This record gives sequence, structure tokens and C-alpha cells, in this order.
Amino acid sequence: MAGGRGQGVRAPCRPAAPPRYRRQQGVAQMSGIATTEDPIAIFEAWLAEATASEPNDPNAVCLATATPEGLPSARMVLLKGVDRRGFVFYTNLESRKGTELAANPNAALCFHWKSLQRSVRVEGPVEPVSAAEADAYFASRARTSRLGAWASKQSRPLESRFALEKAVAEYGLRYAVGEIPRPPHWSGFRVLPRRIELWRDMPFRLHERRLFHREGEGWRMEMLYP
Repeated sequence: MAGGRGQGVRAPCRPAAPPRYRRQQGVAQMSGIATTEDPIAIFEAWLAEATASEPNDPNAVCLATATPEGLPSARMVLLKGVDRRGFVFYTNLESRKGTELAANPNAALCFHWKSLQRSVRVEGPVEPVSAAEADAYFASRARTSRLGAWASKQSRPLESRFALEKAVAEYGLRYAVGEIPRPPHWSGFRVLPRRIELWRDMPFRLHERRLFHREGEGWRMEMLYP
């Protein structure tokens, strides 16, 4: 500021505004979740919306399991079915999640749809799907995915990428003709929901949380503070 009063005096430094990772105002009102008392029906409607809006894997879900001692672990899986009984996913039964669920048959799921600003949490015991269900889903998978289910010793140490690709090639030769059977160590689980929480983003972090408790064949709903 040449020639004027206050030469060399700078305005007080102001801290830079934090990056705005999410909107705090003007959040669009989303389809209400109080139109039904059935959280499964609401979930199915939300999943259908996510299928149209999420760029990748709208059925991706974080699955949490625990050892009998209560040590937790979590990983992403893909939801492959939902109905009034529960939420279905498939895995290698000898994987970490498979062995933990065999020893402690309880799990939690957390869906997060960023494009919709919604999430769903599910908690409850698990049960194996039937052999017929597992066979039907396995048969629907791509051929290489079915070979991978045979080749992968999921969750165990892998000496090299070449070892995995070699195993896939070997099973490809073994099952070069005809259908690829489902491995005995590959099947699915169904999470039987006892609690389902539906969360919606709302302005100023005053989010909407509705918790549904399973009671017999129905549900009891309560609201939670955000």
C-alpha cells in the first residue's frame, strides 16, 4: 500500500475455512420413511434408489463379525438377497468371516449411500442359507468367478499373484467341460435382523435416526437423538 496510512500493516490473519465435505443447509427432502412400519420394505425402496444413483456397487455393505472372545473385524461384502427373513451374502466358509461366524453366529451390517445421504444398520444372528439357495446363486456367477471360488484359499497367506492365477488355470482345465460345481467350502449366510436403524442426513447435523426392534412378526419403532 504505497504512500498511504497503514503502510505495511496487514489485515489480521483468518484461519482458512475448513473444506465442506457435506452440505449443512438446503438438504433436499428425501422420500419419507414414516410411510410404513416395515423397515425391510423401506430398505428395499432405498436400495432401488441407490441402484439408480450410486456409481458403483449400491449393494456394497460393511460386514462386522467377532470372535467368541468379542474381538471384532469388518470388511466389505456384496448383498446378494433380501427378503422378510433377512439379508444374504456369500463367502468362502474357511475365510476369517466364515470361521468367525461359525464360532459366533452374530453379525452387523452397515450400508452407506453417499449419493442419497442415507445409511442403514442391521444387527442380528446369522444362519446358513440352504444348499439349494447357494447352488442357485453360485450357478448365476460368471465362469471365472466360479473358478476363483475353487482356487482362492480366502484369508490365508498368498505366496504370489502367479500362484493364484495358476490355481485358477488348473481348475479351468479340471472343469473345462460341463458345469462347475459349487465348492463344499463356499456358501452363504443370512443375517436375521433384530435391529434395523434407518439414518437420513438432515441440516446442521440434526440427522434423523429411526430404530426398529423386532417384536414377534412385527416391529417396534423409536426415534434416537442424532
